[in-house]
Amino acid sequence: MDSTAANATPSPVELEVRRIQALLKSRQYAESLQAAEALAVAVPENRDVLYAIAVNQRFLNDIPGALATLERLQRHHPRFSRLYQARGHCYVALRDGPQAIDAFLRGVNINPALPSSWSMLEGLYRMTGQTENAGMAAAHVATLKRLPPEIVEATSLFSDGELLPAENIVRAYLLKHGNHIEAMRLLARIGIERDVLDDAEILLEAVLAIEPDYTIARFEYAGVLLERHKFLRTREELEKLLKLEPGNRQYRTLYATAVVGLGEHERAVELYRELLIDAPQAADVHLSVAHSLKTLGRRQESIDAYHAAAAARPQYGDAYWSLANLKTYRFTDEEIARMRAEEPAQSTPLVDRYQMCFALGKALEDRGQYEESFRYYEQGNALKRTESRYRPEVIETNTRKQIEVCTREFFASREGAGARSTDPIFIVGLPRAGSTLLEQILASHSRVEGTQELADIQRIVLDLQGRVPDLANPRYPGVLADLTPEDFLRLGEKYLSDTRIYRTDKAYFIDKMPNNFRHIGLIHLMLPNARIIDARREPMACCFSNLKQLFASGQEFTYSIEDIARYYRTYLDLMRHWDEVLPGRILRVEHEDVVDDLEGNVRRILDFCGLEFEPACVEFHKTERSIRTASSEQVRQPIFREGLDQWRNYKPWLGTLMDALGDARVRYRS
Repeated sequence: MDSTAANATPSPVELEVRRIQALLKSRQYAESLQAAEALAVAVPENRDVLYAIAVNQRFLNDIPGALATLERLQRHHPRFSRLYQARGHCYVALRDGPQAIDAFLRGVNINPALPSSWSMLEGLYRMTGQTENAGMAAAHVATLKRLPPEIVEATSLFSDGELLPAENIVRAYLLKHGNHIEAMRLLARIGIERDVLDDAEILLEAVLAIEPDYTIARFEYAGVLLERHKFLRTREELEKLLKLEPGNRQYRTLYATAVVGLGEHERAVELYRELLIDAPQAADVHLSVAHSLKTLGRRQESIDAYHAAAAARPQYGDAYWSLANLKTYRFTDEEIARMRAEEPAQSTPLVDRYQMCFALGKALEDRGQYEESFRYYEQGNALKRTESRYRPEVIETNTRKQIEVCTREFFASREGAGARSTDPIFIVGLPRAGSTLLEQILASHSRVEGTQELADIQRIVLDLQGRVPDLANPRYPGVLADLTPEDFLRLGEKYLSDTRIYRTDKAYFIDKMPNNFRHIGLIHLMLPNARIIDARREPMACCFSNLKQLFASGQEFTYSIEDIARYYRTYLDLMRHWDEVLPGRILRVEHEDVVDDLEGNVRRILDFCGLEFEPACVEFHKTERSIRTASSEQVRQPIFREGLDQWRNYKPWLGTLMDALGDARVRYRS
């Protein structure tokens, strides 16, 4: 994890906040309050400024003013634990025990490292005769006293979302004191929040090596393995936990999710339905059941389960979007009215808002109300983009480096490297470019295994990038020049071994992770006999289809017109390079051609893969198999032309996209 930002020069606002906090600490409450209120004019939603105002008001005995300020603070920062602690102290001053207890409890539920809140809870519980609860609070006080003060402070910062200062404190402590279980676990949790999962995995492995019976750490370790798509190891860790607590709901839920990752959807449905016996209103479990049923092609059952999820939680945006994402579902007037009412409500979380926006976009598109549909797609993308960390220049830097490193001479000098297996068939390109259709065609062949979008190439790339990647000057792909033929053989064999879990006894298998087009050079060096198919679609149709698609994870480049257009142009640049330096290595299949001449293109694809023609590949929609992508319902129907030009219904509002794509609208065919 990169801590370089710790040395950044503080802004004028940050400097003034520090001065206000120093005045507060030295008990100059009136001066601190005056300065905080003046600063609040410029930054009215600043968390630390509002908190300072409230605390100063409380110390100056303006309890109604403090409570009003804390209400403002909660509207903007509802997950800030210390606002609830401050509110608890206000209610203590008002001698309102029940309200104080409720406030302190809300604080410690967000942030368990609040010694003052736990101490106040212990006293309040004793005063109200709640002996058992008082003992529980006292135990928390004792636990915090046993921990080093630095770790308590860092845990508190972490709980309130202040990851960088928390990380700096923990790292300094570990450097000074060596291994400490809670410090290492906290650093792993920070890594999880920052999506530095390889570091988190290593830290939790070290914790469990020292303390193998630490069940919380093992559960967190299983969660990290799941996020890294290491589903078999996830299941193994959860089996250890379930032996200790067979009824633990968290363990059972994560175990079912690992089973989904392994593609065992029938078993997953059983596990989720067992969870529903004890909690029939668990909206998230109904949703998980529905997802697995959809993957299995049990359409009506999946719709019923999505309806159950929405009934259990009316603001559940994911339930509505999942119905829309079936592509063939049509919303009722009542459902559309309900979404229209819930989406803008103040109590609706951001994630549910943008999920409902995308669902409304699809619902109105199906009714031909294109202008309003576009407004909802546009709003959904804007809301989703606010929480994205996507930087297009990172992808463009990688593309430039791939072109610089992976020359024709580079590959010629490494000829013969890698594992010789012919088993993998990679389908690459952009999402929504027809890759699921190509996968379904190939998976209808008796000798080909359809799997899913495998993350194994992405994991190998992450390992090659190193633990603290420099985004401005990345280690990969330049590091490929330092690898020996034996290294490429090892990586190829690792890929084949790690993907074995998704296969049966068929001779070939498909990996349709679209983003693998960025790593064709690595794939060629690891697996020189693998087939690679470029699924390509006309740019306006492809880009607009991405703009109206909300992905379960990743694909962050799809949430703005500028980003998707830049990404498409970069894709064309890199694919042209691969075609030049690896001539004949990649088969390009254009979606429009497949629609116009299905059998001709099926024969072309099978010839490229060294497979004999089978009629089932033309009648792909009759093949029963699990399909996990957004196009799952569409490829269970005969091929149709209607989807080719759907973007034209929105042409009046897509001028910016046309301009941003530029010559890509022509050169995608070249």
